Amino acid sequence: MQNPKRILVAPLNWGLGHATRCIPIIQALLEHGHQPFIASDGVALSLLQKEFPELPSFELPSYKITYAEKGKNFKIKMIWDSPKVLKAMAKEKKAVKRLVKEQGIDGIISDNRLGAHYKKVPCVFITHQLNVLSGNTTWMSSKAHQKIIKKFDTCWVPDVAGKPNLTGKLGHLKKSKLPILYLGPLSRFEKMDLPKKYDLMVLLSGPEPQRTFLEEKLFTELQGFEGHILFVKGKIEAQQTTETITLPKGSITLYNFMQSEALQQALNQSEKVLCRSGYTTVMDLAKLEKKAFFIPTPGQYEQEYLAKRMEKQGLVPYCKQEDFTLDQLDRIKDFDGLTQFVSDIDYFDLFALFSKVKENSEPTSTSLST
Repeated sequence: MQNPKRILVAPLNWGLGHATRCIPIIQALLEHGHQPFIASDGVALSLLQKEFPELPSFELPSYKITYAEKGKNFKIKMIWDSPKVLKAMAKEKKAVKRLVKEQGIDGIISDNRLGAHYKKVPCVFITHQLNVLSGNTTWMSSKAHQKIIKKFDTCWVPDVAGKPNLTGKLGHLKKSKLPILYLGPLSRFEKMDLPKKYDLMVLLSGPEPQRTFLEEKLFTELQGFEGHILFVKGKIEAQQTTETITLPKGSITLYNFMQSEALQQALNQSEKVLCRSGYTTVMDLAKLEKKAFFIPTPGQYEQEYLAKRMEKQGLVPYCKQEDFTLDQLDRIKDFDGLTQFVSDIDYFDLFALFSKVKENSEPTSTSLST
């Protein structure tokens, strides 16, 4: 076992994917005797607090990211909000520096939180977007992101290095001097041999207002579904709620949210999955080897790219949000579904980074190793 370290794990609050893919990393830190500290905001922080109620957690400044109501306005909304994001990053840097000093933090793992970095401790950046797709400004958004990544000691990409892979051009560069390490796909789930209970599982997440728009559209369209539907809204609230609605030829069981253990069981008990094409969801479905149907978030280039790529490869069909109708689900049978990439992550080797003393580091009297 390595000398135990205090590690700050800080995922971006943009949907639930960044937080959920940090779950196996937090579990691995605990298994290797380290002390994780959780830092985020909004639903990402709430989710991890529910998953790890015993761990210390802290709220970081919010980027206050919301989607445009119309997908065509996505990029202009992001540009409009960029001063707000830069201001939040500045506040985040100060908050992280304060946490490092007050809590004796020995290292930082940031999942796409751009300001969760402090030069006096080893810092890791997790991303599957070495290239940030933004239409005709992709070159600019990618270079800006790569410049931020360079500030970190290493960049963990949750995919495989070669082909075939899950991210395509998102997570692979032709030439790069970035300190990239491919982990293999990350998922909090395990495949289980369980009898099927649901004919369809609807799994929602993502920033508002698009999450609500999709919830309302799907709830209307699925009224004619023949069979049993499990509908998980992805709304992280203080208490879990459930409701069952009878349909003419089936039923819908509604949950506001599910935690990891229940969600793992439900996914394994579901024949098909209807969801966004966020990368964390893609990794989870590949681990569970599920058949699915994707509806990318309108205007989000990354999700649109992944959905188109999966359909072109004959794995998962997709359609635009405004085009979805119940009969679209019939297309699933003509696709192969996702299959998992077997990868053994050597967490002992990964976490060895935090045992390295940086030249400009300061001793932390509260470190667990003392």
